[in-house]
Amino acid sequence: MSSSSQQPVGAFDSGVGGLTVVKEMRALLPAEDIVYLGDTARVPYGNKSPETIIRYAREIMAYLRGHDVKAVVVACNTASAHALSILQKEADIPVIGVIAPGVEAALEATRNGRIGVIGTTGTIGSEAYQNLLRELRPGVVITAVAAPLLVSLVEEDWLSHPATQLILEEYFAPMKAARVDTVVLACTHYPLLKSLAQRVLGSDVVLVDSAQNAAIALARSLAKGNLNRPARQESGQITVCSTDVPAQFLRLAERFLGEKIKTIQQVAVG
Repeated sequence: MSSSSQQPVGAFDSGVGGLTVVKEMRALLPAEDIVYLGDTARVPYGNKSPETIIRYAREIMAYLRGHDVKAVVVACNTASAHALSILQKEADIPVIGVIAPGVEAALEATRNGRIGVIGTTGTIGSEAYQNLLRELRPGVVITAVAAPLLVSLVEEDWLSHPATQLILEEYFAPMKAARVDTVVLACTHYPLLKSLAQRVLGSDVVLVDSAQNAAIALARSLAKGNLNRPARQESGQITVCSTDVPAQFLRLAERFLGEKIKTIQQVAVG
């Protein structure tokens, strides 16, 4: 089935974090309509088996294909680590993850070949970033740190709280000791901590935001397939769907997206 430029782009995550990726997609591709699904009924993905994550990702993919999307962004590090290659094999549309774009940007940015990766326990444990970094540049020195507390701090809106700064100093200490010059923020919640992270690491360390780089990869892919929606006066429509709408979801979603959301549709997948 051939796609047309008028079709929407799909994106999904286990929860609300992937909306930081959608925010970057909106900035870079303002004309595109976007359908976003947060699988909040089954969040978090980080403690689930790869088989379960693959099943969830396939179910969400089927849901998005029902919306006739022309491309899908897997705006979730855990799903990118475990399910991306399978989704890409099975789909006849572009499927973009968050890991490869972040890794490529980090390798481009580093001057001394010492790269830090900070992410959730699941993402760091999967070694997806570390393996791809080594594959693309053998000899790269990697300091990977699991930061289980950061997602909760972001969701509490403690973005510049002294406690958050202390915790970041703790997590970044091994990276400072290893003299990294580039750090990948390997979780879609972390772009909201960018300015505090920069303060802790110092201005000479490059922060690579995987949300931003996934949006760039999507833009390249759409251009290559001639699938860009032509520029128009008004911004594209955004449809936010969720498999469960917990009390905080709308407030968090608007903060991550950086704009008002008219309505969140509760949907069932699988």
